[in-house]
Amino acid sequence: MFFRWLKNYMPRGIYARAALILILPVLLLQLLISVVFIQRHFDGVTRLMTSAEAIDLRYLIDTTNQAPDISAARTMLSDIGEPLQIATELPALDVPDSDTKPLQDLTGNTVISTVRSSIPNVHAISLANRRVIVVWVETAHGPLRMEFSRRRVSASNPHQLLVIMVVMGALMTAVAFIFLRNQLRPIKRMAVAATDYGRGRITPFTPTGAIEVRAAGMAFLDMRNRLERQIQSRTLMLSGVSHDLRTPLTRLRLGLSFLDEEDAAPLIKDVDEMQNLLDAFLDFARSDAGDEIKTIAPGELVKAVLSDNKRMGHALTLAEIEGPNTPIALRPTAIRRALDNLVGNALRYGNRAEIGVSVTDRAVRFWVEDDGPGIPPDQHDDAMSPFVRLDPARNQDKGSGVGLGLSIVTDIARTHGGILRLGKSERLGGLKAELVIAR
Repeated sequence: MFFRWLKNYMPRGIYARAALILILPVLLLQLLISVVFIQRHFDGVTRLMTSAEAIDLRYLIDTTNQAPDISAARTMLSDIGEPLQIATELPALDVPDSDTKPLQDLTGNTVISTVRSSIPNVHAISLANRRVIVVWVETAHGPLRMEFSRRRVSASNPHQLLVIMVVMGALMTAVAFIFLRNQLRPIKRMAVAATDYGRGRITPFTPTGAIEVRAAGMAFLDMRNRLERQIQSRTLMLSGVSHDLRTPLTRLRLGLSFLDEEDAAPLIKDVDEMQNLLDAFLDFARSDAGDEIKTIAPGELVKAVLSDNKRMGHALTLAEIEGPNTPIALRPTAIRRALDNLVGNALRYGNRAEIGVSVTDRAVRFWVEDDGPGIPPDQHDDAMSPFVRLDPARNQDKGSGVGLGLSIVTDIARTHGGILRLGKSERLGGLKAELVIAR
């Protein structure tokens, strides 16, 4: 349970995690040094110096107690205290009720406890002034006030060690982070190149960094090159198939034109259907590598699709254009092909359809809705699979097909780093297809 809670608050970025790995040990090390060194070393030094100073204080107290009267005691204190650099006052008039120590005094408690354990009859000890210590004790001639330099009982400037620790820790952490960033930068560049390739863009990438990172980068480049060669081979093969099949289909159509029109009509229909099937196969397997990435406003693509369908008399209307209609990087030919397929499916299985687009900072969402029979949720995955026809769910009497329309859109969405989502239209009651592309 603890580790699960801790995981929710751990940083997710590689730079943030690297910084945590660097900073956390430094902080723990400084804390350990502070506890062990400062508490033990400075406390030990302070206790030793305070015990030595307590010998002088006891000598002054014993001298005062042995004096026959207060006047002789004052004279003896002056003669002894001046060489010892201890200021005295007898009798003391400003005796406080308790000890005084600032909260930020690191060795104050050690000084007070050592003085009280070494000298009897101590009234109070004041550390309010950082430069001096004042001790009030009871003597045979009344309260005695003794004042001496703080430097005689405490190690000088103990805060300097803390400052040096913090500064050096920050400096070493910064240096280590610079070196670590140089090792993490190739991983980040490879992640950017992989993300761009998933969206259909080729980003120049040269493997750098440690041996393991270079190996991962070379493996990524080999994979990308193999995929590019496969796509090029598929394109060449399909170009040959298209050329070889279209020629005999053209000859068949030409030959059928010499027959009786009534007898040739069914055969011409079969040739047209074969032509449509061939076009569908080529659209499904066509590579988008030749489609250059251009900056175009998504709303303009939607308006172009709407204009073409209205010119052909199709019942397609514009739902809305949400967000800023500013140009973004897209493959316009591929996106137009995807929208045409979605609109074609919507009008094929419904009487009317709507098209719209929504643009945000993170994604572009195209959608097409219709008033047809729709697709059950449990068959959404099958509908996006190639060569699958959902006869019970869709009205197949309105045209023929091979089940490639949504598969083509899914493939285009993936090449743009996006996804195709199917759902139920709330406004029209039929199918709602959403083409979501990450920006």
